[in-house]
Amino acid sequence: MEGIQLAVEKKGPREDIAVIKVGGYIDTTTSSELENSLKALIAAGNYNIIIDLSDVDYISSAGWGIFISEIKNLREKGGDLKLVGMVPDVYEVFELLEFHYILKAFDTIEDAVRDFGKVPPPAGYSEEGLQAALGVVREEGKAKSPRAERESVPDALAEKIRTIVREKPDANVWTIKKELNTARFGNVKVGFLALRRLLKQLDLDTKQKRMEFFSKSASS
Repeated sequence: MEGIQLAVEKKGPREDIAVIKVGGYIDTTTSSELENSLKALIAAGNYNIIIDLSDVDYISSAGWGIFISEIKNLREKGGDLKLVGMVPDVYEVFELLEFHYILKAFDTIEDAVRDFGKVPPPAGYSEEGLQAALGVVREEGKAKSPRAERESVPDALAEKIRTIVREKPDANVWTIKKELNTARFGNVKVGFLALRRLLKQLDLDTKQKRMEFFSKSASS
């Protein structure tokens, strides 16, 4: 995996919208470069910002935290931050973390540019929602490194996850996460993104797969 590449250009009728084009991946080792670029733009009076993620394959909790933490500051100054071009794997995490209630996402830069000044922030945006989102990324920041999370799932943890799926086949990732952190399952604490990767390793990363696993377990 390569590092991160950044390029900044101006868009909009008055050239007042800054676009940060990001390439590579955004994790704990590369996120500081993006954060510094974003803060430099804000310090220079650029409050309307687009992050182009079309060439980004992976965003860790550190990366999501940068976007979430700057939103309040930008909107208090009358600006906003919008995301563009997320690849399917990145967009899926964006939705599962429910960040679409706080950040707006678009397919193209042109769509994002047109949206400035037209539509207010997402209806779900609130101080409470912002703090909850920051709590999520802080929790995820304590998870293992991506390399460690690609290792095999411990048998005991795998069986706990399978048990939850057998009993609650329609449970989403959040529900499974909460169930693991109960006394019955030994108060196992797993970050959301880490749990999602574990489910993928167990071939249980979608609701359909979990329902199929439930059906097979019930008939065996």
